[in-house]
Amino acid sequence: MRKIILTLAILYPAAALAQGAAPADPPTVGGKPLVVVGSKKSGSAKKGAEKPLSPAQKLQACQDIDDATKERLNCYDAIYKPQPKPKAPAAKSVSDCRFLKEEDERLTCFNGFADKIPKLPR
Repeated sequence: MRKIILTLAILYPAAALAQGAAPADPPTVGGKPLVVVGSKKSGSAKKGAEKPLSPAQKLQACQDIDDATKERLNCYDAIYKPQPKPKAPAAKSVSDCRFLKEEDERLTCFNGFADKIPKLPR
């Protein structure tokens, strides 16, 4: 019994010292330092830096603003700058809405396309 206690008394502090000592140099292979490779995560971008939103996501964000208001039209206009034409062609895509001269028509056009977009992750 004394031998076991004596062995534990000697080995326990040695084990504690071995765990507490940090290596002076980083581990190397062939004289080159090891590289730690982490898994890619969707939010692994720099802290505070967000991915730029797509135009579809921006249009959906405008949907959160009250309908038929100047603020919502301003939100749409920030995405697609208005370029009114006297004889605007029929809108075949959301970017064609910027050619409409009347604000109400432009807002209705943008709303029509934004409502058709499937819900995207934000």
